[in-house]
Amino acid sequence: MAKKTKAEPDNFVMFDVTYEDGSKSSRRKINAAGLQKDEIEDFARTEIMTQDRKIAEMSGKPRGNIKELSRST
Repeated sequence: MAKKTKAEPDNFVMFDVTYEDGSKSSRRKINAAGLQKDEIEDFARTEIMTQDRKIAEMSGKPRGNIKELSRST
């Protein structure tokens, strides 16, 4: 059987998020394909806020505001 190959490598950046209420979320994945290094942080904040809204809609539990955003190692 032939081995499958990926057409394009995934370009994801992982972030750790600290919320104003003190809760933390680790290794949040953001697709950073085609972005410049200086754009990634702002884009990540917007994407994580969008993800949080979707999660809140499904769970009924809203997340707080983001206090700090740092890249995962």
